[in-house]
Amino acid sequence: MSGKDYYAILGVDKTSKPDQIKKAYHQLAMKYHPDHNQGDKGAEDRLKDINEAYAVLSNPEKKKQYDTFGAEGFGRRFSQEDIFRGFDFQSIFDDLGVHMGGGGVFDSLFGGARPGRGGNVHVNWGGGFPGGNQAGPAPRGRDATLELRIGFYESIIGGERVVSVPAPTGGWEQVSVKIPAGITSGKKLRVRGKGQASPAGGPRGDVYLRIQVESDPVFRREGDNILCELKVPVTVLVLGGTVEVPTLKEPKRVKVKAGTAAGSNLRLKGLGAPGINGSKGDLFARLMPVVPEKLTKTVKELFEKLKKEGV
Repeated sequence: MSGKDYYAILGVDKTSKPDQIKKAYHQLAMKYHPDHNQGDKGAEDRLKDINEAYAVLSNPEKKKQYDTFGAEGFGRRFSQEDIFRGFDFQSIFDDLGVHMGGGGVFDSLFGGARPGRGGNVHVNWGGGFPGGNQAGPAPRGRDATLELRIGFYESIIGGERVVSVPAPTGGWEQVSVKIPAGITSGKKLRVRGKGQASPAGGPRGDVYLRIQVESDPVFRREGDNILCELKVPVTVLVLGGTVEVPTLKEPKRVKVKAGTAAGSNLRLKGLGAPGINGSKGDLFARLMPVVPEKLTKTVKELFEKLKKEGV
């Protein structure tokens, strides 16, 4: 997802108070509401951006992340599902005087993000764990296995997710699930009593959520360590200086020693993923030199001199 200037979309700035942001949102939401812009695709797209901007700027934690990483960095780390997770859809509909009805109105207002649908959950009943062989007059229902995709950032810090699982009578049932900090792909979370109903009137089976962590364009994980590549000017490697290293919280300024070899790693202790017994891994930033694609006359002359010196 590309970065968007949410402040510009709502016509506010970073110093605007929550009530000012809410007021700006309400005015724009009503202006571009489908009821007032029948068949206007441009107004519909504008409204989706307005709702996305408000979902972020009205949430203190999401707003903090947006201000920290900037539009592009936030857009790389947070999906539509992440942005609208925990958003109070019902209160927005109440404020706007709109009934929470069919998909058409909802999709126009929120770009297809459905409340409580657990959009990143994929059901696989066929691969469930059998639970109906239990002794007793009323065996429990079968367990179910579902796949739950989470973002890289969420896998590191953990959180809480409302997901949807198939209800015994059909449709979907919402359940709240805690995502442990530091969880990795392939791990399973157990939700008791939310599997298939027992055919003999016994207790329901369980649901197992198999975690699938999505890749991140900046970071990757090895064990409890987090790795990234950092492009730096050649002059910094040769002469030394300071560089800004991205982390999962906020960028850190780190010194680089003169004569540092290309491909060397900067180690930021304790900024990796949570491990066992409360330990934390480290963050390693691999320094990659930036070679200028276009040289000015002055820069080219300087490089020619360095070449003569054997540098």
